[in-house]
Amino acid sequence: MPPATRPVRYRPARRLPLLLFAVPLAALLLAAAALTATGLLASAHPADVAVVLGNTVQADGKPSPRLAARLDRAYDCYAASQCRVLFVSGGVDPAGADEAATMRDYLLARGVPGDRIVTDSAGVDTWATARHASAYMHEHGYTHALAVTQYFHVPRTMLALRRQGVPEVGGGYPRFAEWRDAYSIFRELPAMAWYAFRPL
Repeated sequence: MPPATRPVRYRPARRLPLLLFAVPLAALLLAAAALTATGLLASAHPADVAVVLGNTVQADGKPSPRLAARLDRAYDCYAASQCRVLFVSGGVDPAGADEAATMRDYLLARGVPGDRIVTDSAGVDTWATARHASAYMHEHGYTHALAVTQYFHVPRTMLALRRQGVPEVGGGYPRFAEWRDAYSIFRELPAMAWYAFRPL
């Protein structure tokens, strides 16, 4: 006769550490997926102003590939008569490179008339860019903006523009991706939360 086997007892306490790790991780991954989808599916409707966010300027004074891709996306919008004005915004790096001036020069070289480019060299971050673009739009009676930046950055830029009083905001992004996008997506999550409640 085989020996009696002991019943297996369920010990929920053993699974608690796993749940405490798995649930927040799942929520984080879901939030990242939602943010990515929002950026990729943003509507690029015709706009009065395309707001182009700055990025790195290389040592030779040319836009980085990421920045050039944004500018090419804005140029396509202008060339298709989908954007009337290109508002290029960025800061000045420690070496003295002016992102907005570099962006303007790039677009001029592509054939965009100078009177269709507005340069904002005080766009030190997304919030500042949105504030300055909104002020320009209100001054000129414009109501429709297109946020041009990387897909994962589109939702926060759109949110910032709306919070600054721009009534209609769409999103456009270049077909450009890098390995660091994965890090950037997760970095956007707390930034989005901050922008949702940040005082004006």
